[in-house]
Amino acid sequence: MKFTEKGVLAAKYKLRLARELGVNDKTFDAAKAVKSVKKYSSNYDQFKKENLPKPLSIYEKTCNFCSHFLKINPGKKRSAELKKLIGLAHLNTTPFATVSFAVIVLFLILLLGAATWFLTGSLFVLGYAVIIGLIMLVALLKLPDFFANSWRLQASNQMVQCVFYMAAFMRHTSNIELAVKFAADRLKAPLSLDLKKVLWDVETGKYKTIKESLDSYLETWKDWNMEFIESLHLLEGSLYESSEGKRLNMIDKSLDLMLEETYNKMLRYTHDLKAPITMLYMLGLVLPILGLVILPMVASFMTSDVAPLTLAIYIALLYNFTIPVLLFYLTKTTLSKRPTGYGEVDIAEEIPALKKYRNIIIRFFNKELLINPLILSLLVGAILLLIGTTPWLLQFIMSEEVLLNERPFETSFGFKFLDYRLSSNGLIGPYGMGAAVLSMFVPLALGIGFGMYFLLRSQNIFKIRARSKKLENEFASALFQLGNRIGDGVPVEVAVGKVAKMMQGTVSGEFFSLVNMNMRKFGMNFERAVFDSKAGAINYFPSPVIESAMKVLLESSKKGPKSASSALINISEYIKDIHRVNERLRDLMADIISDMKQQVGILAPAIAGIVVGITSMIIGILGQLTEQIANISTLSEDASVPSGLLSLFGDGIPTYYFQIIIGVYIVQVIYIMTLLINGIESGSDKLSERYLVGTNLIRSTFVYVVIALTITIVFNAIASSIIGGITGVI
Repeated sequence: MKFTEKGVLAAKYKLRLARELGVNDKTFDAAKAVKSVKKYSSNYDQFKKENLPKPLSIYEKTCNFCSHFLKINPGKKRSAELKKLIGLAHLNTTPFATVSFAVIVLFLILLLGAATWFLTGSLFVLGYAVIIGLIMLVALLKLPDFFANSWRLQASNQMVQCVFYMAAFMRHTSNIELAVKFAADRLKAPLSLDLKKVLWDVETGKYKTIKESLDSYLETWKDWNMEFIESLHLLEGSLYESSEGKRLNMIDKSLDLMLEETYNKMLRYTHDLKAPITMLYMLGLVLPILGLVILPMVASFMTSDVAPLTLAIYIALLYNFTIPVLLFYLTKTTLSKRPTGYGEVDIAEEIPALKKYRNIIIRFFNKELLINPLILSLLVGAILLLIGTTPWLLQFIMSEEVLLNERPFETSFGFKFLDYRLSSNGLIGPYGMGAAVLSMFVPLALGIGFGMYFLLRSQNIFKIRARSKKLENEFASALFQLGNRIGDGVPVEVAVGKVAKMMQGTVSGEFFSLVNMNMRKFGMNFERAVFDSKAGAINYFPSPVIESAMKVLLESSKKGPKSASSALINISEYIKDIHRVNERLRDLMADIISDMKQQVGILAPAIAGIVVGITSMIIGILGQLTEQIANISTLSEDASVPSGLLSLFGDGIPTYYFQIIIGVYIVQVIYIMTLLINGIESGSDKLSERYLVGTNLIRSTFVYVVIALTITIVFNAIASSIIGGITGVI
């Protein structure tokens, strides 16, 4: 016997009532129906395993592993906080384990620093290890907060949709449990996991009613999203209204409240954004990069006891590790204050059939060859990286004599390709113009390699979602027309054809034309024409909003054409309201987002490229001055040349190393700033994040390399001609 959702629900409570009253229930069908409901909830554990993010699983395993060796009590207050955060993020670990993991990492870093100091005698490494160890201790102790906040942002991105689905369902079926199930089936993790947990807690007997379970879950959001709590309370309250008009009015008010409060909170957030964004821009880009202009002079006047490569490693630790980690932390802190409530999701996670579009698709007649973007990205990145590191690798391949006897490849300016030199530290370099030019391939390898991976992995699905969003924007008008046709007594099958004809040339027209064709040519009913696994129209227009609207139409049409018409017209109004608020939010963030996009796309790579050119010129001038002074002091016995003048200059750091440090740093800054842009604009939207990261990395890296290459060649040519003129006068 086949059971409907209502029948299953009635059977469940009938069986519970019979047991509580001590009545011998002989209705096997009721027990069977309850089992079918429990089958839905029994999939919760499997659902959780499949949908929890993998990085959290690694963190959980590491924490649990460390807890076997060391157990530290975080204190009663912090333990309670950690327990709440771990529960919110659905982590399978304990407060003791998280603290143990942080302390063990601190010990390992200190041990590594002490071992390095013992082997090399470098106090810098020891001091750096102490500082990094303490920073990592604080960061790892805060990691549960980060995971819980990340989960909160992902879940809150779906809250407007959640209220929309529940409100749309409850307009025609006044049942909160079925409404929660309807929303859970159309949302994706993490919010769907939370909603299924609400149902699971009722099925397992943790709570007696769905209201108790739902209210307990809503308590976890009271510190972050009161409007979500109030909206669901309004939906719950609609169950107790005796008047149909008041019931529908309360349902409508729940969505209006959610949208209005989301807009008001975003308005306050945008006003408070300017200061932290300016601080991030100054601390992350302007001050660090301008500081690199001074570093070549400081390094050139340092004693020759420190090898150039060692100095470069020290600078890289600061610029390519410490500052990016600090920027990433500040970015996440800024995003943690973002209002919750709206955002997009990756439709490939909602529709598994779309996951193939994450690959590069090559079509041969009727066959498709899927190539993982990771393979192509690694290949391109490895080739570019090999070209960029060739000047450094040649010192291990070629003999020292060959490298030192290199002749200039450009005689007028005296440019050498590699320009290795001999000093008290041994063979140092490469200082040559050719090496500086080839070093540009290192940031290109990172920017193009990672950029290609993120872009190729996301662009196909991003285009599909953009098409679906265009359909959603038009769909409100189409639903309104369809609702009016059905309200006039026109059958659904006929009304669909009329709407398709009226909206011909639009994406909505294509959708309804496909539905109409499935019904007329293939003899499908309306449900199959939309939802058929092979030919259904929803397969070509993947959108949970459209899917839910069609589901509501199917359910409401069982109550008659007036009910179906009313449901569609109200859903169209809901969609218009959501679209209206989203447009207002985009207007709010337009100025801030456009400024940040300019910084990432043009200003950041341009400033970095100019700094590389200036740095290269300074290093070139100091290097040539050192060489000329050495020649003068060797060839001339004139007492006017101070004997200690040459000792003022150290070996200096080659442009080759400086450019790699700046280039890698600018790639890191572009990545972090793109995360900030996407987080402000779209919340925890991973699809948009990957697409923007890929686009910005490729474009901005090219801009940086072109500007850096041009400025480096021009400035070095000018500097060489000036030094040559001074030398001629002397």
